Amino acid sequence: MGDRIAEIFNSFQTYLVNEEVLREEIRAIVRELEKNSRDILMILQNIHNEDNFKENSIIHEYCTKSRALFEDVRKNYTRLADVVPKNQYYKYHDQWRFVTQKLCFLASLIIYLEIKVLLSKDTAAEMLGVNNDREDGFHLDLEDYLMGLLQLSAELSRFAINSVTNGDYNRPIEIARFINDLSAGFRLLNLKNDSLRKRFDGLKYAAKKVEEVVYDLSIRGLKPNSATEDTK
Repeated sequence: MGDRIAEIFNSFQTYLVNEEVLREEIRAIVRELEKNSRDILMILQNIHNEDNFKENSIIHEYCTKSRALFEDVRKNYTRLADVVPKNQYYKYHDQWRFVTQKLCFLASLIIYLEIKVLLSKDTAAEMLGVNNDREDGFHLDLEDYLMGLLQLSAELSRFAINSVTNGDYNRPIEIARFINDLSAGFRLLNLKNDSLRKRFDGLKYAAKKVEEVVYDLSIRGLKPNSATEDTK
């Protein structure tokens, strides 16, 4: 092998080694974020428990504890932003895409439980500790945010069903109204991403499930009189 060829391939090897070191460093941080998301989800799953349907209990105990764990999330995203080379965000984005979507879902669930509104993208970015705009560097990708919102619908439909089981007949009506509004918002988008379109089908299914719950309350005479608005 000539010296010139050896020099070229040695430079390739150096690049490949450095690339693998960087990817492993990113993977290590992503594993920490995945652990953070599991810890937060474990806390928030308590909203489905039979003895925990009082509003104040949900907000103060579960949301407060979950928000505290988001501090670790922010620290890990700061570490990730420091590791990922400038202007190479999308080269490595697939490594943290799914955990970011899950954390957006968890953040949106907290916001809904606290004040019953939709999590905005800038608030999601703030809770994760990343930039909102692409121009500012390491940021929250729009599709990751939207996927997180779509995951929320499935969790809320489950929450609605469990609420009825535990004697809370107001919550399904609130959830039905919220999911229908969310669905209407997504219908305004021209979704070209296959994953988003499939998840949107899940949102439509969740809306149908909650509407069935509300209808069942109506025909059984359990729908509260104060919540007679059309949920469609």
